[in-house]
Amino acid sequence: MNSVVLQQDILKVVLAIILGGIIGTEREYRSKSAGFRTLILVTLGSTLFTIVSMRLGVGNPDRIAANIITGIGFLGGGVIFRSEKRVSGITTAAIIWAAAAVGMGVGSGEFVLSIFGTLVIMLVLVGLTGLEEIIDESNQNRTYRIVCEFKDQPLFHYEDVFRSCNLKIHRGIQSKDGPNIIGTWELRGKLDNHEKLTALLLQDKDIRTFDF
Repeated sequence: MNSVVLQQDILKVVLAIILGGIIGTEREYRSKSAGFRTLILVTLGSTLFTIVSMRLGVGNPDRIAANIITGIGFLGGGVIFRSEKRVSGITTAAIIWAAAAVGMGVGSGEFVLSIFGTLVIMLVLVGLTGLEEIIDESNQNRTYRIVCEFKDQPLFHYEDVFRSCNLKIHRGIQSKDGPNIIGTWELRGKLDNHEKLTALLLQDKDIRTFDF
């Protein structure tokens, strides 16, 4: 290996570290599971795999890319968690996937494309956060669970309260548990309307338990 090729490889490694660090800084700031060091290692690893594979002449380029993405898929799957009401970590998994693509671009010598890709990733993560919050506030889905004393009737009268708060209703199941009756609903609407409903239900003395 001559000195020019070695210098180019070192430049690729340094650039991969820088670009991975830029992406990882945003994730670290938000205290995500894949942060600064993880994203650096993703871009660095993808770059090194690409360099070595091209140097050894193992397979064709699309096969190299497919193998790297397969490995990144396992890493991305490890940051996705499902709780009772939501799935979290999908954005971080997508960022790991995108960071691997940046690293592959660096390893193949596509410096301008990799830098541009990093800028686009940061624009999505930082620049679109405000828009995401606006959309989220204008249309939120929440699951409500109400437990009341059973008085020989279902809890459908609460749906009038939901409608008064301008919330769209998707009725869930109602069940009787001993002296109690339990109802669940999935409601969709503006954040302010959810907060208005929450305040009303918290003041309702007939409600024994309220989850939202």
